[in-house]
Amino acid sequence: MTTLPLILAGPVLRRLEPQRLAIWLVGTQPLRPGFVLDCPSIEANLACEVIPVGRHAFVHLLDIRFDQPLPRNQAIGYDLLLDNSQGIADWAPHLLYPGTRRPSFVLRERLDQLLHGSCRKPHHPAADGLLCADRLLQACQRPQERPALLLMTGDQVYADDVAGPMLRAIHELIEHLGLFGEYLEGTLVDDSTALYRHPASYYHRADLLPAQESNESLRERFFGGKRKPIFSSSNADNHLVTFAEVMAMYLLVWSPVPWRLVRMDMPAGLSEPRQARYRAELPLIQAFAAGLGQVARVMAHLPSLMIFDDHDITDDWNLSAQWEQTAYGHPFSRRIIGNALLGYLLCQGWGNDPDGCAGLAEACRALGERTAQAHLDNAAQDQLIDQLLRFQGWQFDLPSDPPLLVLDTRTRRWRSESSLKKPSGLLDWEALCELQQALLDHPSAIVVSPAPIFGVKLIETVQRVFSGLGYPLLVDAENWMAHRGAAQVILNIFRHSRTPGHYVILSGDVHYSFVYEVLIRHRQRSPHLWQVTSSGIKNQFPKRLLDVLDRLNRWLYAPHSPLNWFTKRRQMEVVPRTPSHSQAGERLWNSAGLGQVFFDEQGRPARVFQLNADGAAATEFVRD
Repeated sequence: MTTLPLILAGPVLRRLEPQRLAIWLVGTQPLRPGFVLDCPSIEANLACEVIPVGRHAFVHLLDIRFDQPLPRNQAIGYDLLLDNSQGIADWAPHLLYPGTRRPSFVLRERLDQLLHGSCRKPHHPAADGLLCADRLLQACQRPQERPALLLMTGDQVYADDVAGPMLRAIHELIEHLGLFGEYLEGTLVDDSTALYRHPASYYHRADLLPAQESNESLRERFFGGKRKPIFSSSNADNHLVTFAEVMAMYLLVWSPVPWRLVRMDMPAGLSEPRQARYRAELPLIQAFAAGLGQVARVMAHLPSLMIFDDHDITDDWNLSAQWEQTAYGHPFSRRIIGNALLGYLLCQGWGNDPDGCAGLAEACRALGERTAQAHLDNAAQDQLIDQLLRFQGWQFDLPSDPPLLVLDTRTRRWRSESSLKKPSGLLDWEALCELQQALLDHPSAIVVSPAPIFGVKLIETVQRVFSGLGYPLLVDAENWMAHRGAAQVILNIFRHSRTPGHYVILSGDVHYSFVYEVLIRHRQRSPHLWQVTSSGIKNQFPKRLLDVLDRLNRWLYAPHSPLNWFTKRRQMEVVPRTPSHSQAGERLWNSAGLGQVFFDEQGRPARVFQLNADGAAATEFVRD
């Protein structure tokens, strides 16, 4: 048997405050690591929560409290000592930068610089944008040059779009770690073991739906068909199903260590077209895995906060009330969605807000400890999923300067009252009221909305047309302006006299990057808004199509175009910034990478860049 390492993934720095630090890691056994801080005058009190997810897999969240505030704007070294007193330099030397003996972090006095991005698809041919962060950290000569945060604004994993070689690695890792199995309802296989061994497990998961009179409609609803299905990614035929698959995916996208345990030899029984697809995907996954040592190094040095978007769970997640009724009304789809949300809790949400997620984490620990004969208790798993689906605390904030507010635009939706098919608003009335209260009397604020609040008008118009025809799923009609109520309320919040004078909205989702400056027309002392969008970390929009849409948008919605008066933003003046590498007046920049934003003392974006994953010079968004 292969000898298992003590640490599979991590340490990953999560929430950092002056007197608190959260660190996430996954070990092959329950650990009680010692924490060392290169500040002898500061006493650190460590609480370590451990949740079993397999015979040899345990998620750890280290919640470290300091007896006095950490020093600002200086590199603070830290270490995690395992049972044999070995430090990170011994068990994870790939996490260290040249010339250092420990990883370090910097608590910035202000959020004067940060990195942000979304949409990291492992088998996309673009380079991994998180490598930009590694190059940036290597080049930093002083602690003050480091970004304060890495914000991941959605689609950190693609649970609904999985390459064959990645799924093969997932199944290998499940076997090596003994990740917990589960029983399945509403499908042709009884449990996870049967799923992994079934000939349809690769590229044909739609065939595992039950053979009954409504089988064809179920296939359309869940995996594919002439109408846009519930599991609506065009590549959903390898959609992750089980909790073990989701956990293995997280380990394989954040750490190089699990890749040492797996093979990616082709599964038996694939048809020739599927074999060809597997062979084409294999070098993409191999290239992705080759960069994970540098990715893990970034996450060990730079505090990161995260929020889900649809692909973390499934494409078009909660897009409409009809989608919700269908998806949550069948035990198979409900379990798939619930398992992905459970993985999000353990690998993302818990580290964002350890206090807010404490109750859910305790329920997860109890479920893992009740596991018998390597399978999760079916009733307890369903009860936990019910609890996750009801939870309304995924949003969070950071009491920084300026304050950071991260929105949950997926589970607190404003459902259409006129038609179940119409797109839901991205926040309901109650959540929008909470947002306004959180913003009151702050001079400036940074708001993370996974989908841009101010998007490309032409694309939103196309989405509105298809939604009006009853096909919102065909064009992913998930924008703030798609729901009249949510659009009006969010715009009114921006116009409120007691909300900040300066807003910066950080977004992703769309697979291209852009920057808009927004002012309210005909009003003195109006708030100044900036929509800053960076996407994707490892994904891109089809180039020719984006060029056409960009050009048409500039023609049809020029500043003096009468078409602007038919949009919900007609009372606002939207001025795009131009990418510095633009060759034909483009406003949309199509390159995988990371966004980098520098803020002035008033919380305004002084400079905005897109760090290009292909190694080209950074692209700055400049005023015309």
